[in-house]
Amino acid sequence: MSLTATMPSVESPAPALAPRERETLRHIAEGRTYLQTARHMGLSKHTVDAYLRRIRAKLNITSTAELTRLAISLGL
Repeated sequence: MSLTATMPSVESPAPALAPRERETLRHIAEGRTYLQTARHMGLSKHTVDAYLRRIRAKLNITSTAELTRLAISLGL
């Protein structure tokens, strides 16, 4: 039971992100710029910036390296 109790905390970041936030995170982790990500997703770069700010706020992430680490841990 103790293993089951720890699992939700490990997986909790994934459900906290909206699908478009996850997609944005994947593009940034792949090395795309905000503008490249925006063009690929059909958005403005301001929307991409807003998604990334929300991700950082939700998960208390302060750097792009941490965002990339998160993307890798989520399998994005």
